[in-house]
Amino acid sequence: MGTQDSGMTMSAWRVQRPGPVADAPLRRVSTPIPRPAPSELLVAVRACGVCRTDLHVVEGDLPVHRRGVTPGHEVVGEVVEVGAEAGDDFVVGDRVGIAWLRHTCGSCRYCTRGDENLCPQSRYTGWDHDGGYAEFATVPAGFAHHLPGGYSDSELAPLLCAGIIGYRSLMRAELPPGGRLGLYGFGGSAHITAQVALARGAEVHVMTRGQRARELALELGAASAQGATDPPPVPLDSAILFAPVGELVLPACEALDAGGTCAIAGIHLSDIPPLNYQRHLFRERQIRSVTSNTRADAREFLDFAAAHHINVTTPEYSLGEADRALADLEAGRIAGAAVLLV
Repeated sequence: MGTQDSGMTMSAWRVQRPGPVADAPLRRVSTPIPRPAPSELLVAVRACGVCRTDLHVVEGDLPVHRRGVTPGHEVVGEVVEVGAEAGDDFVVGDRVGIAWLRHTCGSCRYCTRGDENLCPQSRYTGWDHDGGYAEFATVPAGFAHHLPGGYSDSELAPLLCAGIIGYRSLMRAELPPGGRLGLYGFGGSAHITAQVALARGAEVHVMTRGQRARELALELGAASAQGATDPPPVPLDSAILFAPVGELVLPACEALDAGGTCAIAGIHLSDIPPLNYQRHLFRERQIRSVTSNTRADAREFLDFAAAHHINVTTPEYSLGEADRALADLEAGRIAGAAVLLV
């Protein structure tokens, strides 16, 4: 590829000043192609999913970790260079995935007990380090992912965060076999998680604001689909809150049957109103948060995706339309998971 030539440049988006998408916080620039460290891979980006976490980074809902960062952490691409110390798990030409989790220390009490997602030194693609809203990106080889066959680049991209974090959220929600699952919000992650739950024999009920999203839920096999604050037709064994709206914690908890669990999937959530103990928590109902994912979660989910084909709804945008894709996501105009094609 000739990427070692320092004179070669690429197109990338950078967050110039976090703020509302309507104020154009992203700027497209020409910048040198990044150099991989000895333990890293250089990847030519083919597709990058547009995640709500990207919106939180761009709009400043999350604190700035890297000024002028390039967002994007659902990256599918081709390995074009392998660092001298990157090992032999990947070779030039491999199709590879880059996900949210980029680095952990490997030695703290969380890492050694299998909870690397809680590592105090964890670092993230598109937040701590430049991500996939660009023509090239780097990734530590130990945090890159082999990808299942049978999917296009566009279909694979959302699996790398929306799919993985939805899978972990489903585990955190402790859905019993054949149980009733409620999904609050039905965007990129929820429409994948619904299919995983359905494949495992669950009954799925969807609460979301968008009519098109409700239609998609029913098309995918949900037993019901109603407004975001409407009660489901039956008590729920588990619920997952995907919408970053704290007010929805109350109806989600109220919809739970005795012993039910509500998992909150997002990295950012608006304030939760006061809970009424009897109405929302009594009878051993519980609320659990979800913090990133481990690489083991990613492997388990991608293995599931290899064995059970997931229908990923992917409205497509060109790399040059990243700002429009985020605006459409913010306005609720996207059903499924948007993807940038490079």
